[in-house]
Amino acid sequence: MKAIVVTDQAAGTAGMTLTERPEPIPAINDVVVRIHASGFVPTEMDWPSTWADRAGHDKTPSIPGHELAGVVTALGYGTTGLSIGQRVFGLADWHRDGTLAEYVAIEARNLAPLPGDVDFTVGASLPISGLTAWQGLFQHGRLQAGQTVLAHGAAGAVGTMVTQLAREAGAYVIGTGRAADRDKALDFGAHEFVDLENDALKDVGDVDLVLDVIGGDVQQQSAALIKAGGTLVSIVGPVEARPADGLAVDFVVEADRAELGEIVQRVRDGRLRTNIGDIASLDDAVGALNPTSRRLGKTVIRVLP
Repeated sequence: MKAIVVTDQAAGTAGMTLTERPEPIPAINDVVVRIHASGFVPTEMDWPSTWADRAGHDKTPSIPGHELAGVVTALGYGTTGLSIGQRVFGLADWHRDGTLAEYVAIEARNLAPLPGDVDFTVGASLPISGLTAWQGLFQHGRLQAGQTVLAHGAAGAVGTMVTQLAREAGAYVIGTGRAADRDKALDFGAHEFVDLENDALKDVGDVDLVLDVIGGDVQQQSAALIKAGGTLVSIVGPVEARPADGLAVDFVVEADRAELGEIVQRVRDGRLRTNIGDIASLDDAVGALNPTSRRLGKTVIRVLP
């Protein structure tokens, strides 16, 4: 099968190559999926799991990408809940070969059914950004209606999901980003917008929940805004700045079939919009994943036309 592989951590995405790899064989409780579309997160190049297996052994050449939408083509021994020919989408294991390929072997529990009226490209754009927003808001942030959410990177793939889900849950959403992001953040539902380059973040006032995708100084300033009993949720590693009278949580997103179902249902009925930027073929993926300008939305690789 054709696949994108990486072998040199220092080279990052520039070290990606398109090559031939053996088709995967399903282990116990696995399925093999013929990938129609794949998502990719640029920070994968910094994740230890991209380069080593769970035992810490080098696993290069490794196939990056962990979001997928496609069709089940084979079942491993003992696999239940999915069938051959079924449309699925989901989140591949961090330590195993990923989804920038024509096929992937993946645990069945990491997948959810993809309804026939949802395009594969849309399905592949949902798992990481959708589950990160869902788990950050509801599982770790314990969001309630009437609360105020500060959504950093509100025009990004995660931020637009955070904004839409929080607003649907009855929260007041303050989005942040660069000045050029204002219109997009507001279009995705932010009630107001803070330009982090020119506005004073402290002027936002007290908030109940911060979803931090930036870290550093922005996280330090955000921690000071948390109300008593509020929560700072980070997806950029261990929290360095803690609220004076609130919680600080960092987490790594996990696959969850039920949550994927909730997310895709919202897409189907128009409550949730995806934030897709570029779409490229697998043959053109290396160039698309090494853009010369700032990404505007999520890049999705269309593996099967």
